[in-house]
Amino acid sequence: MDLALLRTFVTVHRAGSFTRAAALLGLSQPAVTAQIRTLERQLGRPLFLRQARGVTPTPIGDELAHKAAPHLDALVEIAETGLDDESSLRTLHLAGPPEFTAERALPALTEMTGEDGQGLALRASFGTAEETLDGLAAGHHDLAISTARPRGPLLTATALCDEEHILVAAPHWAEQAGPDELRCKGASALEGLPVVEVHESLPFVSRYWASVFDSRPLASGAVIVPDLRAVLACTAAGAGLAVLPRYLCATALERGEVMALHQPPVPPLRTYFLAVRTGTLAMPHIARAHERLQRAAADWN
Repeated sequence: MDLALLRTFVTVHRAGSFTRAAALLGLSQPAVTAQIRTLERQLGRPLFLRQARGVTPTPIGDELAHKAAPHLDALVEIAETGLDDESSLRTLHLAGPPEFTAERALPALTEMTGEDGQGLALRASFGTAEETLDGLAAGHHDLAISTARPRGPLLTATALCDEEHILVAAPHWAEQAGPDELRCKGASALEGLPVVEVHESLPFVSRYWASVFDSRPLASGAVIVPDLRAVLACTAAGAGLAVLPRYLCATALERGEVMALHQPPVPPLRTYFLAVRTGTLAMPHIARAHERLQRAAADWN
């Protein structure tokens, strides 16, 4: 059986569509379709059921993927290990949310570009969870950091760390609606205070209100800016209250530039996932970066 046909088959099985598999393999869709048909003729059994949107594996298709995929991944590992010496420059493409990627992931990975990096070059791009996972699935990235766990066999995700969210404001707002007021009045103590957020839908504030106060915020955004670092700067300047990751505003809290308005018994958390295309951890430079981020994340919680 032709290994190239098996590789195409496993890629289609993981991708769930001929179109996406073609992009990952660098082939045309007709070429992928022809290879799958050839393999089906050789086996005498259909491997996929064609549907309006993508394909679904048949039972024999699932069985073949289960048997073939580990061996194909092992062959990739052998090939990549043979190429991975100090003279070969490998490029790692990372994608994730701008603040977390810039403040945490990139500093952890840039150590790999030095003498012990074994020829690693680093390229990063920012985007939403949907954008980064779509880009990963399409082969544009090697690793993606996302707040959404991907579904389906094409991508494999590992929980990386939890991010604690806290309600903060500049000191003069904290005097008006601080912890004592919140204990007495609850969320009503915050009514009328301006809000700084990343989007008009107030995603961070709404999630905090639902988790802590079991209600919805009544305020609208006074300042909307699509970067949490800018949200922090505006909040420290007195623009209003905000919900921010603790790691991002820890220094501002220590300096007294912002103050925590509330200390709930169970603070809201958001989980980050580290995602790869299934099978690509056989590539040493991706595996090293994946391991480095996991080790670094042990100190982030």
